[in-house]
Amino acid sequence: MVTNFVSKKAKIGKNVKIWHFTYVGDNTVIGDNVKVGSLAHIDYDVRIGANSMIEGMVYIPPKSRIGKNVFIGPAATLTNDPYPPSQKLVGVTIKDGAIIGSRAVIKAGVTIGNNSVVGMGAVVTKDVSDNVVVIGVPAKITYSRKEYDKKQKKWKCAF
Repeated sequence: MVTNFVSKKAKIGKNVKIWHFTYVGDNTVIGDNVKVGSLAHIDYDVRIGANSMIEGMVYIPPKSRIGKNVFIGPAATLTNDPYPPSQKLVGVTIKDGAIIGSRAVIKAGVTIGNNSVVGMGAVVTKDVSDNVVVIGVPAKITYSRKEYDKKQKKWKCAF
């Protein structure tokens, strides 16, 4: 028996696919055409925009805001308490078109800009501006999104 928990207080858009063993908390809103992978944990009071893809084992804490057309890779972790444990929580904001690599960690209160890329395994401790690629621990800008797109296109053409 496959079990998901999707709160009755969550609002789920049209054509949303939620895979096995996934949790979706109260007062969460998921836009149309979103895919959520197995073992993802999307806590309460989260917003996810249309056409986004949340891979397996991703943790999205309360108060997180995720834009449209966002990709979050496997086992990425967003946080919401910059000085745990405390009672003052602040979510992560990921703007439209951003890409978050596998196992990236994003500190509470950080904003990832429109169309920016966070490399796999990066630890993001500060806001990321629009249209850049950040990698490393701590994450630092390495090149532009335009350069990323060129590299991706070249990679795809190699097959």
